[in-house]
Amino acid sequence: MELKKRILVAPLNWGLGHATRCIPIINALINHNYEPIIASDGIALQFLKKEFPDLKAIELPSYNIKYPKKENHFKWKLLKDAPKIIKVINAEIKAIKTIVERFNISGIISDNRFGVYSNTIPSVYITHQLKVLSGNTTWMSSKIHQNIIKKFDECWIPDVENEPSLSGDLCHLKKHKFNLKYIGALSRFNKIECDIVYDLLVLLSGPEPQRTIFETLLLKQLKTYNGKVLFVKGVVEEQQILSKKNHITIYNFMQSAALEKAINESKIVLSRSGYTTIMDLAKLNKKAFFIPTPGQFEQEYLAKRFKKLKLVPTSNQKDFKIEMLNSVSLYEGLQTVNSDINFTTLFCLFQRE
Repeated sequence: MELKKRILVAPLNWGLGHATRCIPIINALINHNYEPIIASDGIALQFLKKEFPDLKAIELPSYNIKYPKKENHFKWKLLKDAPKIIKVINAEIKAIKTIVERFNISGIISDNRFGVYSNTIPSVYITHQLKVLSGNTTWMSSKIHQNIIKKFDECWIPDVENEPSLSGDLCHLKKHKFNLKYIGALSRFNKIECDIVYDLLVLLSGPEPQRTIFETLLLKQLKTYNGKVLFVKGVVEEQQILSKKNHITIYNFMQSAALEKAINESKIVLSRSGYTTIMDLAKLNKKAFFIPTPGQFEQEYLAKRFKKLKLVPTSNQKDFKIEMLNSVSLYEGLQTVNSDINFTTLFCLFQRE
């Protein structure tokens, strides 16, 4: 009996977006007769272990990225943390060398984990950010990221190459020497024809302390909301916890099948403008309202982009009022871009000897 090739799938632990967009890749690997091994840390690893309890899961060194409370401190905090991040990258490189040898890994798929690659086996990097926005230092942050991408055999971009695209300027470069593959939008969800149950679905995610700050603000605002609300905190814990406050049903987290059903059953989605959330909502053709994470240049760019395209309204966090949700009806909502991903072709990389 021929042994299945083992592919290491390693998403960054920054909220849940990187982990959740790896779900269709993990499922495709299984369907194509590979053996995926999951590697991450924190809530990303916890979440994927719940989704795939039968798969081997390995803990990697943690970047331990936290947002500052003040949005204008975000860039400077990242710069201050740079030596610590470099130390973690070096620890990742060391860990990966051991993992590849110990578990006989045949290929690597890294979703934004900088040190998860190997010079001895095919290594793929997943990102939608060929340009990393950071205000007046965008040129520098983009250059640093591009130097990381160079270390990998291929870079898979979860978007389409031509407009209309979801990530806009983020995933396009005028000149480059990378082996880029635009693979189409990655989403674990499918559109289901069903009745609308909730007037509003609130989806939270992202690093602390901003996730908790956002949760507190929204629960206060929603007291006066006239409609049925489903509120998913995005806090992965041992057990799923359900509570109710008048018209608001609250879950600490939801696994994929339940969340797919919940989004399909909701009229409007209120969330951050994280790219994975955008891909999911586009796949399900949903109307939404975006509140980008304060100081997160990429989310601010995406929120402004969809407002300008008359697809999704937005507000910054400190100015948000619940009445602003009334403007959603004036916007078209998100639409599907090509999401028929040719995994057979993509996985050919792992067939080379």
